[in-house]
Amino acid sequence: MGNSLFRKKSIDQLIAATRGEKALKKELGAFDLTMLGIGAIIGTGIFVLTGTGAVTAGPGLVLSFVIAGLACLFAALAYAEFASTVPVSGSVYTFTYATMGELLAFIIGWDLILEYMLAASAVSAGWSGYFVSFLNGIGLHIPLELTAAPGTLKDQTTYFNLPAFLILMGITFLLYFGIKESKRINNFMVIVKIIVILLFIIVAFKYVKPDNWTPFMPFGFSGVFGAAALVFFAFIGFDAVSSAAEETKNPARDLPRGIIFSLVICTFLYVIVSAIMTGIVPFMQFEGISHPVSLVLQVAGQNWVAGIVDIGAILGMTTVMLVMLYGQTRIMFAMSRDGLVPKVLSKVHSKYKTPYINTLFFGTLSALMGGLIPLDELASLVNIGTLSAFILISVAVIVMRKTQPDLPRAFRCPGVPYIPILAIVSCGVLILNLNGQTFIRFIIWLVIGMAVYFLYSRKNSLLNRDTEK
Repeated sequence: MGNSLFRKKSIDQLIAATRGEKALKKELGAFDLTMLGIGAIIGTGIFVLTGTGAVTAGPGLVLSFVIAGLACLFAALAYAEFASTVPVSGSVYTFTYATMGELLAFIIGWDLILEYMLAASAVSAGWSGYFVSFLNGIGLHIPLELTAAPGTLKDQTTYFNLPAFLILMGITFLLYFGIKESKRINNFMVIVKIIVILLFIIVAFKYVKPDNWTPFMPFGFSGVFGAAALVFFAFIGFDAVSSAAEETKNPARDLPRGIIFSLVICTFLYVIVSAIMTGIVPFMQFEGISHPVSLVLQVAGQNWVAGIVDIGAILGMTTVMLVMLYGQTRIMFAMSRDGLVPKVLSKVHSKYKTPYINTLFFGTLSALMGGLIPLDELASLVNIGTLSAFILISVAVIVMRKTQPDLPRAFRCPGVPYIPILAIVSCGVLILNLNGQTFIRFIIWLVIGMAVYFLYSRKNSLLNRDTEK
């Protein structure tokens, strides 16, 4: 039994699985992958978490973004090596299967559900708030009872978050019809939101008062690291680029570029925007503010930009949901193709070449969660799931270098084992800054996953069937 739990798929087996009737269509280049990464990263981080992080770290929030960004960059280099060498759907799940065996691969695949599906649902609630605000501004009103999940508003009765449900269902059908159509819409929305962010920087920069940056770290390094653990949520998504490996035209060249370019661009924008925001508004004034960018513009007397920023926030969060849901369906596609979850989830549409049943199922589930469940408290679960994935991918690179040193690598993570070790340590530090409730919920989720694995996945695994033959 011990050996069967750690049975591995060879690189040849993984690549062979990408051919035939369950092959996905190759449509993505380096630009598309970079836009996919930026689309996943820039959203809630700039438009919501900058305010929350400022209250926790003060002006030192810029350091928090740098710390979280470095932790991601170390892991990104590991992702780039694997994704370019093993261009197969499944991201870290697939890479773990090839290096550390089936049980750990299943655990990380199960773990990634927290990152992708839950993140899409959580972001849909923030999107709904901005969208309702935008509609109110042009004189259109949705009944309050249909603008939030039950129990979200303390003094108001709410039944269902209709905008959150509808946007996720719309994204679901977009993904259903194909990655080509999805990438075009994503690329357009990403370009628009980058223009909006650059407009904010240009307009707000001259209103910065350096005195507001003093004291720079009012809560010391503990505040900076605490905020880093929080704003890490803002970087979630760049790893979804590796989920697109099987749909990339030239994965050896384009995947490393897409992963690293998107992360560096977004970190730069986060640092600039957070510095400007804390330079205009004293950091404590962000407490309880859900639209921090709007507050900064009000203080600067530039209300005319606020409506444009609302549009940027709406588009920003839309692309985050698009990429998160895309990543979720590709992880489940890979697990289904390996027999660890029902095979119907890897069925590919004959015309659109997408895992359509998988997309409809998880898209609808995410939409219902966004409409019915207040997910604010579960954001930290998304973080711990992602950080765990980053640690495993870093370990996997070290293991692969030892066990398969001669494997042709299109991109090599520099400084192995030191860079992966830095990723492991930095992600571990961020995990330790999460609260105890997060660990309890995470353990419960893993226990449920173990039940699924031993009751279904282990005996239905394709590797198990091959062994029995």
